[in-house]
Amino acid sequence: MIFLKTKQEIAIMRRAGRITATILKRIVDSVSPGMSTYDLDHIAEKACKEFGVKPAFKGYHGFPGCLCVSINDEVVHGIPNKKRILKDGDIVGLDFGVICDGYYGDTAITAPVGAIKSDAQKLLDVTKKSLYEGIAQAKVGNRLFDISHAIQKYVEDNQFSVVREFVGHGIGRNLHEEPQVPNFGPKGKGLPLREGMVMAIEPMVNMGSHAVRVESDGWTAVTVDGALSAHFEHTIVITDGEPEILTLPED
Repeated sequence: MIFLKTKQEIAIMRRAGRITATILKRIVDSVSPGMSTYDLDHIAEKACKEFGVKPAFKGYHGFPGCLCVSINDEVVHGIPNKKRILKDGDIVGLDFGVICDGYYGDTAITAPVGAIKSDAQKLLDVTKKSLYEGIAQAKVGNRLFDISHAIQKYVEDNQFSVVREFVGHGIGRNLHEEPQVPNFGPKGKGLPLREGMVMAIEPMVNMGSHAVRVESDGWTAVTVDGALSAHFEHTIVITDGEPEILTLPED
């Protein structure tokens, strides 16, 4: 079942999204060589208390952290760890969400750690741009896979690959709601997009093959070939005009 959100619900989700994005920006601004992924998680948890919200991921199906922190060939769901230290030249995926007044916000970014190589920077740039290519298709009159196709086409035109095993999703009172939002698919297919749909669009893009596997911890997904991976995400709402991004920071 797809839950169309009312104006009142969207107003709450707008607040949830802004808080989520503001906290994530604080985390990104703190990224530097020598930090542990646990340090970043601690920043997230402390900020949640400051803003009076709950971390969305902590305890979700047993996930132990507030923040998913994925380094280099880790695609998503990396567990914060005091022994995982960021190094100059790494890229780090930061996926974060909060619960605010009963509604979820969810957003992600992949950030450079110090100076990174040009091909890694291209991966970040392409993944971020593919997210906005997808968002641009989130309009009444289009279909779900118009979003998917726009992401896939931009990524593959730039000689990267789209992860198949993990997809975007509807969001609201639950972190994961219908519909699923793949980052690949045929243009013009899928369910019709309607005003009031709120969804988290989140391309995960690999420098090499699209194949991934989950590590023995049961959470961390990595590329099978060891190639770099990047992840960007926004929560958006479909309106009677242009889509609105809910996960933008206060400034």
